[in-house]
Amino acid sequence: MKYTEEHEWLLDEDGIVTVGITAHAAEQLGDIVFVELPDPETEVSKDDEVVVIESVKAASDILAPVDGEIVEVNEAIVAEPSKINEDPEGEGWFFKIKPADPSDMDDMMDEAAYKAFIG
Repeated sequence: MKYTEEHEWLLDEDGIVTVGITAHAAEQLGDIVFVELPDPETEVSKDDEVVVIESVKAASDILAPVDGEIVEVNEAIVAEPSKINEDPEGEGWFFKIKPADPSDMDDMMDEAAYKAFIG
């Protein structure tokens, strides 16, 4: 897994990257009560706001970690936003993206660097 400074995790599986928020981010947000996902086949640029989440504490945007095309979204979290709090780095994923340039992920943090970042 790779991590961003925006507390997103990225898992590359054969050129398709699954994106979610870290357990740390989910804990900071509190109970998530609403999620708005992008449409599949949407072209996005790095740092575009692609997901809106609302918790009991705040509203937040999830940014595109890389340029690419959204190829799948997790509809289960729209129906049941609590999945994000229950399993943020598993069943609570947001979307899958096909990066325009997979090497864009090379400079992102690994788990040790992320733990140091939030430490």
